[in-house]
Amino acid sequence: MIKKMSLNLYAATILLSALIINTQTVVAQSTFATSLKEVFKNDFLIGTAINTQQIEEKDTASDRLIKQQFNAVTPENIMKAEIIQPGWDKYNFDLADKLVAYAKKNNLKVNAHNLIWHSQLPSFMRHMQDADSVRKYFVNHINTVAAHYDGKVYSWDVVNEALNEDGTLRKSIFLQKLGDDYVVEAFRLAQKASPHSKLYYNDYNIEQPQKRAGAIALIKKIKAAGVRIDGVGIQGHWRYDKVPMKDIEESIKEFSTLGIEVMFTELDLSVLPNPWDNATADVSATAAGNAKMNPYANGLPDSVAQMQAKAYADLFQLFLKYKKSVSRVTFWGVNDGQSWLNGWPIRGRTNYPLLFDRNFQPKPAFYRVIATAKSVSK
Repeated sequence: MIKKMSLNLYAATILLSALIINTQTVVAQSTFATSLKEVFKNDFLIGTAINTQQIEEKDTASDRLIKQQFNAVTPENIMKAEIIQPGWDKYNFDLADKLVAYAKKNNLKVNAHNLIWHSQLPSFMRHMQDADSVRKYFVNHINTVAAHYDGKVYSWDVVNEALNEDGTLRKSIFLQKLGDDYVVEAFRLAQKASPHSKLYYNDYNIEQPQKRAGAIALIKKIKAAGVRIDGVGIQGHWRYDKVPMKDIEESIKEFSTLGIEVMFTELDLSVLPNPWDNATADVSATAAGNAKMNPYANGLPDSVAQMQAKAYADLFQLFLKYKKSVSRVTFWGVNDGQSWLNGWPIRGRTNYPLLFDRNFQPKPAFYRVIATAKSVSK
C-alpha cells in the first residue's frame, strides 16, 4: 500500500513538473511580447531576411516570430537570378509569388532582392561571351521579373554589389560586356518595368570612405541621367567589436544629402574571429578553419553577448538620431541558427550574430535595442 502510494505520488510529481515546465515555456515565449516593429513604428521599418521554409510556413517557430517582430521582409535567395530564371526563356515565379502572398497576408512590406548581381547567376550565363546575348538577358530579365511584381513589392534592390573596395566598378560580366553605364541602364529599365516600386542600390562596406565615394558617384550618375533611384542600402555585416560607428554616421549624412533614403539592409554582428585582415562580405570568399576560428561551438559566453548587445544598442542609437534619413533596418536572418555566417567564410562554424538565439528566444541584444527606443522616446 505504501509502495503504491509512493508510485502515485511520484507520478503526480512528474505531472506537476511537466505542467511547471510548460508554464515556464509559455511565460518565456511571452516575456518578449514587446515587438521591434511596434517600438520603432514611428521611426523606420524593421525587416528580416526569410528563407524558403519560412515563406512556405513550414517553420512554425520562425513564422510566429516574423509576424510578431517584423513589418518588412527580404527574400534571402529565392528572387536571385539563378532561381527565378533558371533557363534562357524559363522563369520560375512560384516561390516568389508565395512570398508576396505571405507578406500580403501578414501586412509585411517586401523588399525584392535582387535584379542585377554578378553572383548566383543562372548556369547559362556563366560562360557567356557574346555581348549581345548578355544585353538581351539583362533587358529581358529586368523587364520580365520587375514587371511581374510591379505593385506587388514595396521596393527592389535593382543592382547589388557593383563596386570594388576602392570605389571603382567591379569587373563583372555586366561591366565587361555592357560597359560603364550598365547600372544606370538597370535603373532605367526597372523604373519603366516597375513604376510602383521603390528602387535601391545595395552594397557592403559602402560606409567606408573610398567605397562610399564610389557609391555616391554612382548615385549622382544615375540621377544626372534623369533616372529614378530612391535609396541606398548599406548591408551592415560587421564584427561586434569593430563596428565602424564614425564611418556609418558619415555615410548616413552624405547619402541623405543626395535626397535619397538610407537603409541598413543585411544587418548582423558576427562574434567570430575574422580570418583576414580586411573586411568583406563577398559570398564567394572562403577561408581555412581551425579551433581558434570557432571559439564558441558550445555556446556564447555572457560577456561576449553583453558586448554584442552594447554594439547593437550603439547602432540603434545612431539610427534613431538620423531617423528622418533612415527608412529601414533589416536583419539578415530570423535567428542565430539560420544565419549565413554559420557557414561563411569557414564551413561548420557556430556564430551568434542576430537578436534571437537558436531557440527563438531574445538575447541581451534584443532588450538593449528595445531600450534604445524607450530612452529616446523619453
